[in-house]
Amino acid sequence: MIIVMEENAPEEQIVSVVDRLVGLGFDIHRSTGTRYTILGAVGARTVDTRLLELLEGVSKVVRITSPYKLAARAFKPEGTRIHLRDIVIGGENLVLMAGPGVVESRDQIETIASALARIGVKVLRGGAFRSSGDPYGFQGLGEEGLKLLREAADRHGCCTVSEITEASQIPLFGRYIDLIQVSAGNMQNFMLLKELARTDKPIILTRGPSATIEETLLAADFMMVGGNHRIIICESGIKTLETYTRNTMDLSAIPVIQKLSHLPVIADPSHATGRRDKVPSMARAVAAAGADGMIIDVHHDPEHALCDGAQSLTLEQFEKLAGQLRQIAPAVERKL
Repeated sequence: MIIVMEENAPEEQIVSVVDRLVGLGFDIHRSTGTRYTILGAVGARTVDTRLLELLEGVSKVVRITSPYKLAARAFKPEGTRIHLRDIVIGGENLVLMAGPGVVESRDQIETIASALARIGVKVLRGGAFRSSGDPYGFQGLGEEGLKLLREAADRHGCCTVSEITEASQIPLFGRYIDLIQVSAGNMQNFMLLKELARTDKPIILTRGPSATIEETLLAADFMMVGGNHRIIICESGIKTLETYTRNTMDLSAIPVIQKLSHLPVIADPSHATGRRDKVPSMARAVAAAGADGMIIDVHHDPEHALCDGAQSLTLEQFEKLAGQLRQIAPAVERKL
């Protein structure tokens, strides 16, 4: 249930309404805008909304029929903006996040970070703990990889994003990483999500390949109920009958989620397609669909990458793509 307070309602009225709702057994989540305060009341109880509408300072009460309350668009109609230093995800900018699938060495990440910074990338990605179906493949450098990623990002004025695989890694990510990504395989790892909900770091929640949009928003809502409202949804493709690409890029999910939820939406065309030659066309489509950003695998020597080389763009290919995205972005009222 959503309680919308009157424009510029005084604090004592807001506190009075909150106290009444808590007394009725609800958990309250407050969202304060420039003019309106919105209270999200989460709980199993059914109450007569007319009683709440009569409370001083209440403008209207809206019942939410979807199972996700805090992630619903009604909770924050103006949309959520995630701030990373001078970067805003969920605003008018199309934010590019790029880098290697995994940090391999100091020279590798420095070469890539330097080139990406010149192109204008402000968020450097790089894996340190790799989640893969191949138990014998390269598993990442662990803390050393996070440290190298942080150092390279700091040298070039970038923020960092990396994929977490288990809750025990949270202290390390708190030390080195600005934006924590939950992989598609961990989207419904609720023990991990519960711990991440307690952090103050923004989270990228990647939709699972067999998950519905509702299940994805429920997972986001679960973290928001736990205390973390800085959630970004990432579309990285779903499983279909097609086998030519790793997944099928669900472009329709971008506008659908933007209608259903106030959370920012980005996409990962590299993971979705699994093929370097298909990434640029899907990235252009993602921009045209109105996404708030995208994550793209980039490597200076993908033919010899320790993992995900087949889906990684070369630096030259990425620079060309970035130029194309700069032309597309204004057509959908975005800036790059």
